[in-house]
Amino acid sequence: MGCVSHVDDAATPMTSASAGGSRAGARSTAVSRDAVPATLEARPLAGLGARLAATSTVPAPVLAVDLDAFDANASELLRRAAGRPLRLATKSVRVPFLIERGLAAGFTGLMTYHLAEALWWVERGVDDVLMGYPSVDRTALDALVRDDRARRAVTLMVDDLAHLELLVAALDRAPASEVPVRVCLDIDASLRLGPVHLGVRRSPVRNPEDAVALVRHADPRIEVRGVMFYEAQVAGLPDTSPAVRVVKKASLAELARRRGAVVAALEAELARPLELVNGGGTGSIAATGQDRVVTEITSGSGLLSPTLFDGYRLRPGEQRLLPAAFIGLDVVRRPAPGIVTAFSGGYIASGPVGPARAPRPFLPEGLRLLGTEGAGEVQTPLRGAAARGLRIGDRVWLRHAKAGEVMERFAEVALVSGPEGAVVVDRAPTYRGHSLTFG
Repeated sequence: MGCVSHVDDAATPMTSASAGGSRAGARSTAVSRDAVPATLEARPLAGLGARLAATSTVPAPVLAVDLDAFDANASELLRRAAGRPLRLATKSVRVPFLIERGLAAGFTGLMTYHLAEALWWVERGVDDVLMGYPSVDRTALDALVRDDRARRAVTLMVDDLAHLELLVAALDRAPASEVPVRVCLDIDASLRLGPVHLGVRRSPVRNPEDAVALVRHADPRIEVRGVMFYEAQVAGLPDTSPAVRVVKKASLAELARRRGAVVAALEAELARPLELVNGGGTGSIAATGQDRVVTEITSGSGLLSPTLFDGYRLRPGEQRLLPAAFIGLDVVRRPAPGIVTAFSGGYIASGPVGPARAPRPFLPEGLRLLGTEGAGEVQTPLRGAAARGLRIGDRVWLRHAKAGEVMERFAEVALVSGPEGAVVVDRAPTYRGHSLTFG
């Protein structure tokens, strides 16, 4: 078993120790130390069974993060970016220690989802925080405009005159400052084919005229830093069919034309280059990076590689991202032959309701959810050939459909790393473990 320690602060280096043998009274995991589903590549997954087994003394439900896989994914994502800066999306991680580990690996700056979260990161010393979404939190806006360090570090996201008006009201309430508040325009990156809208419903700003009209309403105390185009229908959509691939190709071509036109119009209006043109996501790093107008790309989910990313096709030369986050549940019942019931497990992902949003059994291989019950609030029945060999007290492992979302259900994560016989187990608090709830 591994040595268990605790990372009290996300900025504290992870402690390490070697261990061998078993701890007295430890719970059985029923997972072979070298068990890895045959459908996954064996690169750093070798030894995954041993790393997960080392958490047997951590009470379940437990959320384990394999640091070996996390680090391999960070390297692969940065390699796909081919030198283009990668901004880390915090919503897809939500564990400060892991977010800081990503920054240390080479990610440049953060994309946060709540302004209070952005301000928290500024307090921790991060000096480049881009908001991924608009904020109408007047308390947080007041805090931002009253802090010159935060003004320099945080870039707000806007796509409506009302966002600018809220910001101006906050500026009017604050003491005067020579430091402008910086904003980024969120530009609709969806594909429209006649009446059909392919993509997410985000911004009403779509074309150069829309963008220029919004910029003309910016108060002199506001500086337009750049624009963001999030092509969700490319970056967040698995390659499930030829039709999806056609949509992605058409989206990239249309967006390359429109993105350049929007940027050119804004630069002409402002009489200066834009500092920031953000685009893409984990599923489109290389494709988005081919557009020379883009100055940076955002990624986050790929660090943990949840099940919704299993269906992406690899481009030539790319390595498959490795699952890095696992939910450990203990078997508490054997209600029938070939069926076991684990405690907890109902960690359903957001988005369109369906089987793809449920956690997926991972280890031991050969388990599946019951169609009549699925993953339950307090108990999760599992069936399959592997269930016959499971005993009460054994541990099973599932993968979540999304990346950071499941972190909201845990106060801390177990961090595992190292080879068999020298597995290290540390713990690090999530946002919740830091008593932070950003939504």
